[in-house]
Amino acid sequence: MMERAESGQKLYTRMRLWEFPDQYVIEPTDGSCGSSLAVNKADGSMNLIDEVPECSSIRVPKIRIIFGVIGMLKLVAGSYLIVITDRECVGSYLGHPIYKATSLKIFPCDQSVTNSNAEQKKVETEFSGLLNVAERTSGLYFSYDSNLTLSAQRLHDLGDESKLLPLWRQAEPRFLWNNYMLEVLIDNKLDPYLLPVVQGSFQNFQAAIGKEIVDVTLIARRCTRRNGTRMWRRGADSDGYVANFVETEQIVQMNGFTSSFVQVRGSIPFLWEQVVDLTYKPKFEIVRPEEAPRVVERHFLDLRKKYGSVLAVDLVNKHGGEGRLSEKYANAMHRVISDDVRYLHFDFHKICGHVHFERLSILYDQIVDFLEKNVYLLLNEKGEKMKEQTGVVRTNCIDCLDRTNVTQSMIGRRMLEIQLRRIGVFGAEETISSHPNFDESYKILWANHGDEISIQYSGTPALKGDFVRFGKRSIQGIFNDGWNSLARYYLNNFSDGTKQDSIDLLQGHYIVSVSRETTPPSQTGGLESVASFPVALALVLIGFFLALMSLRQVRYDLRHLFFSIMWASLSVAIGAFVKANGRIFCKRPRLNKPRS
Repeated sequence: MMERAESGQKLYTRMRLWEFPDQYVIEPTDGSCGSSLAVNKADGSMNLIDEVPECSSIRVPKIRIIFGVIGMLKLVAGSYLIVITDRECVGSYLGHPIYKATSLKIFPCDQSVTNSNAEQKKVETEFSGLLNVAERTSGLYFSYDSNLTLSAQRLHDLGDESKLLPLWRQAEPRFLWNNYMLEVLIDNKLDPYLLPVVQGSFQNFQAAIGKEIVDVTLIARRCTRRNGTRMWRRGADSDGYVANFVETEQIVQMNGFTSSFVQVRGSIPFLWEQVVDLTYKPKFEIVRPEEAPRVVERHFLDLRKKYGSVLAVDLVNKHGGEGRLSEKYANAMHRVISDDVRYLHFDFHKICGHVHFERLSILYDQIVDFLEKNVYLLLNEKGEKMKEQTGVVRTNCIDCLDRTNVTQSMIGRRMLEIQLRRIGVFGAEETISSHPNFDESYKILWANHGDEISIQYSGTPALKGDFVRFGKRSIQGIFNDGWNSLARYYLNNFSDGTKQDSIDLLQGHYIVSVSRETTPPSQTGGLESVASFPVALALVLIGFFLALMSLRQVRYDLRHLFFSIMWASLSVAIGAFVKANGRIFCKRPRLNKPRS
């Protein structure tokens, strides 16, 4: 078991929020003797107070229990306090309880907006509306005692002085979801209220193997540098940060031993995009192709600094639109490949098809030498390091969701078997499949992990999840994949634009300022201001309905043939116009260009 990182001042685990007419007061109620935090409703200013103000018949506060402060967000004229109003304990990480935030609440500190001009009020209303989307953010996890942003190996390697720092100062900024929102609290030196939050996944189970109890944990940490939704955050930015970058750590604990294995996933690391236009699969567009080698080089330089050696596994198709991306990726890797960086293309769909995922063993045979060389972290009963992981497998497909999750679950399974043999739980030829109960729990662990990551990026559970969950493809699973694909199509075109705006605000990728030109998210002009896909679809359906009704009357009056042709032609014309102007009808992000 790893030692607890004792920081100087503990986080408050339970608080009472008093809502007075002029201020919010957050009072610790977990037995701590710390000061309460007062937040001014007019301007969001904060200060510590020794006692909660007295109540009166005129000054009657609303009261609610909260479990953490996410942070504060500043808009044009007002500030907004974000807190956790409900939580669920989902397991433990290296001996410390881990919680999932199941409900967020945003409290406005915007009374000063009444003194703003009409334009500022309008802009404030538009931006504050995006915070309603933020309240529905999924996959947020936290701990009051342990640094969830760091892998077990990085936690072990922390110096004694670092372990005495508050959790927020120990945190890895890449994976600190509320990094930007904590800035105001940091400036006010409110350490007991500074709760680090991670977006990703946390899954855990315990199972008996013979007389031994094995504890398996799977953690996903989503990087905030290029966070966003499936179609609106693709590829990399000019600094080499990629979309949907997720660090996945698999931890096994037994008889005092702790072993950890880390993998990463992330979008193809150069500038490319898919602009939604109502087509099912929008065209892949490579942006500034001449920069691809430099961006790829920067991305892998960052990975080497953080993880050591890197094996890049590219799962995309060799032909078609995906093939163009893969070819560009492979060519750019020529400048990067070295003793510490390898690149391997594995055409998942060609080799495995839609049902033969057991053929991933072909891929494993090609990477097993890398895995055996760079191994995993292993700590003995005294917390001493017996082995350390010196490299990482980086896996990608197009979305880094479905094919990637199936592949990572295969690699994780093989590595867990190696770890259990090393600890002495498994014999030389023993596998996870030899223990049905353990096998079932392990499959569910990875299936839930993949679903949660997928929901955050695409809005739906992962495709191909039936294979991860049950070890084989099924008719029900294929049907679910079809339904989820349709759901993704709708969300990508008509919902994710607004969600992307909300993410950019929360992560500080777009900073609202009174001095800069502020354009409300919904302010558009021309055809785009009135274009509506639901209205267009309704007109098409009405047109075809009227055409059908007129056609049924033709036998009584030939004039109805003319009306039938007219309505049908109108429907076809509207449909053709929507198809030709698909980008106009989609719900795109409206915020100005994010800060660099």
